[in-house]
Amino acid sequence: MKSIAIACLSAAACIAGCGYHVAGRSDALPKSIRVIAIPALENKTASYRIEQKLTAATVHEFLAKTQYKITSNPASGDAVLQGKVLSLEATPLLFDTASGRATTMLVTVKCEISLTEVTTQKVLYHTGDFLFRNEYEISTDVKSFFEEQDPALDRLAQDFASRLVALVTENY
Repeated sequence: MKSIAIACLSAAACIAGCGYHVAGRSDALPKSIRVIAIPALENKTASYRIEQKLTAATVHEFLAKTQYKITSNPASGDAVLQGKVLSLEATPLLFDTASGRATTMLVTVKCEISLTEVTTQKVLYHTGDFLFRNEYEISTDVKSFFEEQDPALDRLAQDFASRLVALVTENY
């Protein structure tokens, strides 16, 4: 009985030491980082205001899911998160058989993202090919389609930000 308890404790200790953790709860960033500056992303696309939506959602996600303080001023942060929205594509996936209109779109956002420590200029995270893809249902009713545009961009931005913050803080 005693040997079983010791074996169980040993197994638990091994598993705990192997790096297993709940997704979204790990923090691979240096402990010296307390304030992250997030200036507006650059928009290299023809999509109006997409950089504003993505930046606002990223700030909100950092505030909601991490302990970091956030500022827009790069001089006030311990690290600076910068990015460029390189492309935004929406591809129809499913169609309504009666009207022939698309009902589901695959949205793909490609960005360049980097997180740099201010004092050392060390790049903590960088990718020139951050791809975010997700499917979104859209209305076939033309009148409600335009009413859905802003809420759809908000959902896209929130989903994008959730993935970005997890990648940057967990360093995957």
